[in-house]
Amino acid sequence: MKINIQFVQMPTSETMEEYVQEKLDKLYKKYDWIIKSDVFFKKENDPTGKGKICNIELSLPGPKIHATSNEKNFEMAVKETLSDLEVQLKKRKQEMKPYI
Repeated sequence: MKINIQFVQMPTSETMEEYVQEKLDKLYKKYDWIIKSDVFFKKENDPTGKGKICNIELSLPGPKIHATSNEKNFEMAVKETLSDLEVQLKKRKQEMKPYI
């Protein structure tokens, strides 16, 4: 699986890249038919204290799936986004028909 990580209008962070890589590797071991993932980190001014946005898009057989979350820090945003993607992947797996 190819992982493409981009930081939009903010400095890159190797620790965040490693964190995302580790989390996506776990997801890939569970769903080995994932082709590639695009991860985008964005920071926005938000009066509620949030504003750390993580957007992940997965390329799969069939249509792509994506999820976005806005949290207080990037680690929480990654966790929330990955849990949303996991729900979508479970649904997609149930819809897949094995060829006999």
